Amino acid sequence: QVQLVESGGGLVQPGGSLRLSCAASGFTFNTYVMSWYRQAPGKERELVARISPLGISKTYADSVKGRFTISRDNALQTLYLQMNSLKPEDTAVYYCNVVDPQTQAIYWGQGTQVTVSS
Repeated sequence: QVQLVESGGGLVQPGGSLRLSCAASGFTFNTYVMSWYRQAPGKERELVARISPLGISKTYADSVKGRFTISRDNALQTLYLQMNSLKPEDTAVYYCNVVDPQTQAIYWGQGTQVTVSS
């Protein structure tokens, strides 16, 4: 079955950096679009970044453009999110996401907490 396991979250000061990882299994990773979402307390879950199966096409939320970079290692079946110049408003639980294009089934990881605070 599909499994997504995020790691790399933590507490960081404003201006700092973190790299999130998402280890994927149970599906043919290099044929699926992968995404990162986040959900802050009291807010709806929002798309942060998305990457095409071979990593050629990437899209970002306006709020993270120029600061965050999504990437993937298909050999390791791992998705990454490099987050630089972090701001307090980036504080949220970050989730790895994949959608099966044939069944439209949506899969989420358990999430990893990112807290940006001095």
